[in-house]
Amino acid sequence: MSTPASYFETMYEHSADPWHLAERWYERRKYDLTVAALPRPRYRSAFEPACSVGELTLRLAERCDALLACDRVPSAAATAAQRTAECSNVTVEHRVLPEQWPDGTFDLIVLSELLYYFDPAALDLLLRHSVRALEPGGTLITVHWNHPADGHLATGDDLAPVLARVPGLTLTADHREDDFVLQTFGRLGPDGARPPSPAGREGLT
Repeated sequence: MSTPASYFETMYEHSADPWHLAERWYERRKYDLTVAALPRPRYRSAFEPACSVGELTLRLAERCDALLACDRVPSAAATAAQRTAECSNVTVEHRVLPEQWPDGTFDLIVLSELLYYFDPAALDLLLRHSVRALEPGGTLITVHWNHPADGHLATGDDLAPVLARVPGLTLTADHREDDFVLQTFGRLGPDGARPPSPAGREGLT
């Protein structure tokens, strides 16, 4: 069973930012590393589910022509929308995943602090949605807390081998610390070709 909706609703009942994402140096540093791990300078269309109060959303907006962010908690989505109101390229919606996966395709999908809330069946569905929606050569980036926690069904180290088995993706960067696991994947082309590395894009290899 995936983490129930009541878990998130209870968290946000007591605080607009229950994980203190806007305050902690740990979070700011992790978000900066997440954006630094993006292998391309700019993306056409990005999707960030579980955006919470929009801290990472604000950073991603600087690298994307269009960014769709969402959260399953209406108050969190409202806060993120308010904080990104001056970013004309950002749309924030209330969505419950994987059931309400958006239409269209993206060249960037960011799954940050999300996958450990899903049981195996729901996780498999969400990852299949991700691969189908990710354009060939596109980027999937995942970041997850690496300690046991209430409401979490896995850690970053638990999720890494699951992601490694997803068809159509290739691991391009793997950053691990005691506290979190950050991985970048590229969507293989129709012929199985890997996306170029940052150096390759500039003709350095």
